[in-house]
Amino acid sequence: MLKKFYKIIIVPYVLFLLYLMFFGMGRTQMEDNLLTIEPIFSTINFIKGCISWKDIIIIVVGNVVMFIPFGFLGWIFPKLRELKSLLFTFISAITIVEVTQYFTRMGIFEVDDIILNTFGVFLGFLIRNLVEKKCKDWV
Repeated sequence: MLKKFYKIIIVPYVLFLLYLMFFGMGRTQMEDNLLTIEPIFSTINFIKGCISWKDIIIIVVGNVVMFIPFGFLGWIFPKLRELKSLLFTFISAITIVEVTQYFTRMGIFEVDDIILNTFGVFLGFLIRNLVEKKCKDWV
């Protein structure tokens, strides 16, 4: 039952995320291409410079939580049931999205986004395994 629901909802979810990544939250095309390649330090500096916890939650936690559903892709694509192939495929895909943001100037290429998004996929993978063990009737 959960797998059927997941199969129905994942495509609209991907489209929604792509919209957010390129057009959502008031994005407009930037004057310059921006590139942030200092892993972790740019996120730490962002947190230090933030005035509100709301900004931190939306940006940092959102970059993890929004990508948890991709940890369940093994339900649709059997080759992605293994963590190594799931992470390799996801990192490749999210890097393409980040590069596209850079070249279209509709976002910033940030290594931290790749790291945080991948952590979200990893959490999703762990949750998927837990769901499969605990809820065999639902899956």
